[in-house]
Amino acid sequence: MARVSRVSRRAFAVAALSLLTSAAPGAAAPGAAAPTGRPRRGVTEMRGMWLATVSNRDWPSRTGLSASDQRKELTALFDKAVGHRLNTVMFQVRPTADAFWPSPYEPWSQYLTGTQGKDPGWDPLGTAVEEAHARGLRLHAWFNPYRIANHTEPGRLVASHPARKHPEWVVPYGGKLYYNPGIPAVRAFVEQAILDAVARYPVDAVHFDDYFYPYPVAGQTFDDDEAYDAHGGDFSSRAAWRRDNIDKLVTETAAGVRKLRPGTRFGISPFAVWRNAGTDSRGSDTKAGVETYDDLYADTRTWVQKNWIDYIVPQVYWQIGNAAADYAKVVDWWAGVAKGSGTQLYIGEALYQAGAAGAPAAWQDPAELSRHLTLADRYPQVGGHVYFAAEDVAADPIGALSRVVADHYQQPATPPS
Repeated sequence: MARVSRVSRRAFAVAALSLLTSAAPGAAAPGAAAPTGRPRRGVTEMRGMWLATVSNRDWPSRTGLSASDQRKELTALFDKAVGHRLNTVMFQVRPTADAFWPSPYEPWSQYLTGTQGKDPGWDPLGTAVEEAHARGLRLHAWFNPYRIANHTEPGRLVASHPARKHPEWVVPYGGKLYYNPGIPAVRAFVEQAILDAVARYPVDAVHFDDYFYPYPVAGQTFDDDEAYDAHGGDFSSRAAWRRDNIDKLVTETAAGVRKLRPGTRFGISPFAVWRNAGTDSRGSDTKAGVETYDDLYADTRTWVQKNWIDYIVPQVYWQIGNAAADYAKVVDWWAGVAKGSGTQLYIGEALYQAGAAGAPAAWQDPAELSRHLTLADRYPQVGGHVYFAAEDVAADPIGALSRVVADHYQQPATPPS
């Protein structure tokens, strides 16, 4: 296969791209083999899960629940994380230019009440920090920088929305609305909105996912001509200018986090292919249809090697042996990139693929995920794993996570700091 589509997270099914087990945590799953490879890294290791709120993917289960029911659902997911000996939650608190806390800059998220801007009657982010810490979990506040809406109708946004006050900031593309990363005022606003949460709450980290410039949509153009004409004159190409825009977002956010709350970390979870080796000899031995450097204008390799971020979690959502993007080859490449840097490397794992209808045959085997950890354990640069996503941690499809616990998580672990 010459190309591979990005393996979509079910949380973002609307973003179509060319791409209960009964075993108790810690107990061996039926047929489980003895743990292999070297022992786990003592008591220090990232064991995380993403908790997605966009389109009510993981939480809340639906809009309009009472504050009490929302809180019960949230803490139940935290309890599931603890039960599987995880230690960190990446909690999505700004999925679509909105907020899961009383932000002075952006409206309350529609995914809480069903109505954008409506006060849910409680503070989800503040509560999440308290409840996570009470359970010994770290809480990483997860922000999507530029996505405004999963539709292209500004009139559907609440009247007070910054995107309606500044229509010149907005670009419709691929059935969605985005802030234009090429406008300096946009970048300043996005950083201000994010850092408000850092100032208010003792979050353990700020976390970005893989959405910078949007994933390519065939036959469509991201219209930033005016911004490029105004701000791109010093660059050799539009692509170089776009990468610089994202580099500035990363470095400025990192500086803001460290200034406001020293000790709070900043991490990013990108699509796992920086560039294919066929494009760039420095790239990975892959044939992926998306390359972050060229398509999302995210120079993830540079961020790691220049220590601009504290940690990186590439989404290595393929099985071992995948013809176009082999889990083993992608992990090997990232370990080489992280070697000697000050950036910690964790691997993003596709728990949602385990047992899923239509997933490749390898994902129907409960042991596939455990084999990932065994393989990654060969690399001292790999400091842990993060699982997508909370709904799947709770349901434990085909016992894949219980198998991981039995084989690899026999003891609790403290996350890296």
